[in-house]
This record gives sequence, structure tokens and C-alpha cells, in this order.
Amino acid sequence: MNEIKFEIVEEIGVLSESAKGWRTELNLVSWNEREPKYDLRNWSENHEKIGKGIALSKEEVLKLKEILNEKVGE
Repeated sequence: MNEIKFEIVEEIGVLSESAKGWRTELNLVSWNEREPKYDLRNWSENHEKIGKGIALSKEEVLKLKEILNEKVGE
């Protein structure tokens, strides 16, 4: 199995943290040396272990923001 390479280009924010130190974070991440995407997922405290998550393009993030503003409000 090939190793997944990643680089956290920008740490944007932490949404929550578990008692075990895992954090749900929004970051700008380059996966396998590709163009960075906005990435929402669980990370271990030192960013060595990665949980399941989702990577979104800038356009997808803007659309998500639009939907959330409509449905949840500002």
C-alpha cells in the first residue's frame, strides 16, 4: 500500500478536541503533492495520525458557506 503524503500548508482552526487529544481541524492541506484543498478531519495531537475527513476546493467551501448561511443563519 502506498504511503499518503501530506503537507499542512495553513492551520485555519480547531472545531473541537476530544479527551484523548484528537482534534477536529480545518486546515489547508496538500495531499500527495497536489494543489492544497480545504480539509476538515480529525488529527492526533501531533498531526502524526489522521482520521476520516473531507477535502474541499475553494469553490466547494464557498458554496458550503452559502448553504450554511441560508439554513443556519449568521
